[in-house]
Amino acid sequence: MYKNMVELNDNLTEIFFEKQIDDEESRYFGGVVDAKTGIPSPSHTGVGSVLGSWLSSYVNPDSRFYHYDLLARRIDKALDYMLDQQHEDGTISPGWTNYHSPPDTGFIVTGFAHIYHLLKNDSGLEADSLTSKVKSFLERTIPAMLTGGCHTPNHRWVLTSALCHLYTIFGNDELLDRAEEWLAEGIDITKDGEWTERSNGIYNSVSNIFLYHTARIGNKPKLLNYVRKNLDMMQYLVHPDGEVVTDYSGRQDFGNVFDLSPYHLICRLMAFHDNNPVYAAMSDLAAENLSEMGPVNNHIMIGYLMFPFIKEQKVGKTALPTNYEVLINGDFPGIDNLKKMNLVGHGSKIEHSSMHESFGAPIVRFRQSEESATIMSKNASFFSLRKGNAKLLGVRVTSSFSPGIIEFDTIEKIDDGYRLKKQMEKGYRGPIPKQQLANMEDTSIWYLLPHQHRGLTHSQTFEVEIDIVKTSDSEWKLYVKSDDREDVFMQIEFLFNTDGLLKGDEITRVNERTYFWKRDELTFQSGENYIHMNTGTHEHWIENIGGAGEVNNVQAVKVNLVSPIDKTFRVWIK
Repeated sequence: MYKNMVELNDNLTEIFFEKQIDDEESRYFGGVVDAKTGIPSPSHTGVGSVLGSWLSSYVNPDSRFYHYDLLARRIDKALDYMLDQQHEDGTISPGWTNYHSPPDTGFIVTGFAHIYHLLKNDSGLEADSLTSKVKSFLERTIPAMLTGGCHTPNHRWVLTSALCHLYTIFGNDELLDRAEEWLAEGIDITKDGEWTERSNGIYNSVSNIFLYHTARIGNKPKLLNYVRKNLDMMQYLVHPDGEVVTDYSGRQDFGNVFDLSPYHLICRLMAFHDNNPVYAAMSDLAAENLSEMGPVNNHIMIGYLMFPFIKEQKVGKTALPTNYEVLINGDFPGIDNLKKMNLVGHGSKIEHSSMHESFGAPIVRFRQSEESATIMSKNASFFSLRKGNAKLLGVRVTSSFSPGIIEFDTIEKIDDGYRLKKQMEKGYRGPIPKQQLANMEDTSIWYLLPHQHRGLTHSQTFEVEIDIVKTSDSEWKLYVKSDDREDVFMQIEFLFNTDGLLKGDEITRVNERTYFWKRDELTFQSGENYIHMNTGTHEHWIENIGGAGEVNNVQAVKVNLVSPIDKTFRVWIK
């Protein structure tokens, strides 16, 4: 495995040569062009990542670029670019977001600290000069790391790791004190291992690797328990083809394709730390899909050089589970926590981030060999199912009662499956009491009125529940029911991958990738796999309810219903 890593990193090292800007008149001189923007970025995923590959090749005796003079000159120019892009306050601006950003600087600090240690122990002719520049960059970040704040939950652990790494180089006790301030907030994870951002594709691995380093340097072994919890959960969130479940993410990996690659290094480190065969197996699975080394803070080649013991194959391996039914966060008190939130005082507002109110929402993961399904609460889609190339990527419900998508609050285990429930409430607001309208003029501005003092009138409720039952090895049933309220327009939307063929006598095209399913059976074929469904209905003509919007990069099949509803969908796979 290690040899493959070295070869991949060497190939990337050479590819990046062609992308470095050599024009001394350019303000990006020494930077490496980003494949997405066409402009270099002094970020952990940009030039920071490139430097991770270049430095790994330069100091590694197993690399074909070991102590290669041309590479040293390219590294020197790239470091000059990083120093030039560093602001007077010690921060960097990635360019695509977050200007003068302490957390984005923190991402780089962890990786550059590793680079610093590798260079310091290297015997190459250029090592001292390069080490000096890396150290200079790191030293200039200290004021920002001591005073800087965050946007997102994971940024706190980015900063604790950065602070700890700076301490190993500069020995300033204030750095550890600042890390303790962040850690005093407590670790944002459920007992089943889900981080606040629910980001299986990206930010789980971010929190994991940074808490690992914080635990290692800060002598806080208890922090590793949180890393273990997440890795233990993640073994149940991998599809048969190696993709991880992103159906309910609270970040930009939502609904996109990711695999276990970002987990390779943390799984490897934890496998050796705990002598854990499951983590070793996860690390191997992650390695199967590697096409890049990762950002500088989680750079795989740097990891192998910083922690050379992980090159060895001393940890036994076991097969990862392929047949299971697991309820995650089943007893997390999410609803109670949301009630408490009203008493905290922030008014459910936080700048440049999200409250992540779906944190800890129950989900169910089902796997039976090549068949994989997910049941979700507090999410736009409540069910997904796939086998081979045939993928029912999601099922969502919209209603005209509280116009828009219904996100179910709870998942309850029933005798033969799971029940999702949602009770909606909608009323009207009376006039503001006169005593709350002192000094009002004849005209008013709506957004300046004290609306919180209006009384509720004519409150109405509408309840929807869905039972999801696995009825046989290849068959599922979705039982959709509402209460007795009449004439609520509803829509059940089935979302399929685009590289398959929809068939059915009673499906009619609405637009290029959207269909009404009016009656009878529907078949979706992709490759050798088929998803069969029955039965469609078309009780009203509305194309889109409540401004829910169309989902990109899917084929959407819509079933239109009018309450009261008692409808069963049968889904089976061949």
